[in-house]
Amino acid sequence: QVQVVESGGGLVQPGGSLRLSCRGSGIIFRIYAMGWYRQAPGKQRELVAEITTGGSTNYADSVKGRFTISRDNAKNMIYLQMNSLKPEDTAIYYCNTGGMGASWGQGTQVTVSS
Repeated sequence: QVQVVESGGGLVQPGGSLRLSCRGSGIIFRIYAMGWYRQAPGKQRELVAEITTGGSTNYADSVKGRFTISRDNAKNMIYLQMNSLKPEDTAIYYCNTGGMGASWGQGTQVTVSS
């Protein structure tokens, strides 16, 4: 059973920060590029940040400069530090491999509102 579990979401005011975490079970993160994805109501799921096995990162233009993806292979976890949050960041956030080879978890809800 390949499974990922996301956590750390919540309600935050515009300009605030959150750190999301993703833990893997039945999958070894260190051998895959990993990514954070998000899906807002009525929209398709999109890749917002990815990190290679070597630690190189890439971000969607909409989050560049505000979000930081990182990984801790010893803990089999990846993280997404989100700063300067905007209402348009509101979505369910998911983690997966860069190739989307894992089963999708339930995600974690991020709501940015005053």
